[in-house]
Parts: sequence; C-alpha cells; structure tokens
Amino acid sequence: MLPLMREGGRMAGGGSERKTILVGLALALILGVAVYLRLWTIDYTLSSDDTERLRRQFDLANREAMDESAEWRRMFDSEAEKASKCNAELALMKESSSGNGNAFTLNQKLESLHKENAALLSEIETLKQELEASRLKCRSREAPR
Repeated sequence: MLPLMREGGRMAGGGSERKTILVGLALALILGVAVYLRLWTIDYTLSSDDTERLRRQFDLANREAMDESAEWRRMFDSEAEKASKCNAELALMKESSSGNGNAFTLNQKLESLHKENAALLSEIETLKQELEASRLKCRSREAPR
C-alpha cells in the first residue's frame, strides 16, 4: 500500500510526530547506556580486599558444610552399625529359639526373670513404705516448731 498523501505532497500524520518519536528513542537509548555504565563502574570498584574477603567467606562456608556432612555421615554409620548388631542378635535369637532343647532353657530363664521381677516389686513396696515412714517422721519433727 502506498502512504496517503496530502495536498502539497506531504504524508498524512506529519513528520513532526516521527521526529518526536525518534528523539524519545534516542533519549531512552542514552539514558540506558548511562545506567549501564554506572552499574558497570559500581561493580568494577570492588577492591581486591573485597574479593579476598568474599573468597575467605566462601571457603569458610564450604568447610562448615563439609564438617556438617561428615558429622551426618558419622551418625549414619553408627546407626547402621547398631542396626546390623541388632539384626545379628535377632538372627541368633531366632536360631536358638528354633531348637526344642533351647526352648526349655528359655522357659526356665523366663520363669526365673518373673520370680526376680516379683521379688524386686515386693522390695520396691517395702522401700516405698520406709520412705513414707521417714517422711512422716520428718513432718512430725517439723510440726512442733
């Protein structure tokens, strides 16, 4: 399509609008370059001391992260060792309980543990009674005051 022509050979819309747009674009371009240069000079002004300090901070953070990782690995290894010991003991118990001859000894051990438990419970009761008696005795000494 051909641009619309006015009388006198000028284009519709006029050249003044085009000049205004071009001036605005040029101004925006100049401002953009100025902002870019300002940011570049700010970034460039970091001294060598600043970069050295940043490198030391990074190294320190890296060492701390590695220490923490090593600590977690130690904890995992110790827990894995405990789990393997428990599994080995469980396998031993299963193996020993599978035989009929061992079941009798296990029952004897269980019965002796029940007797020991009953004796300990009765001893706890006597100790509780003695404790209560000593408390009453202490309270009776404090009461006359």
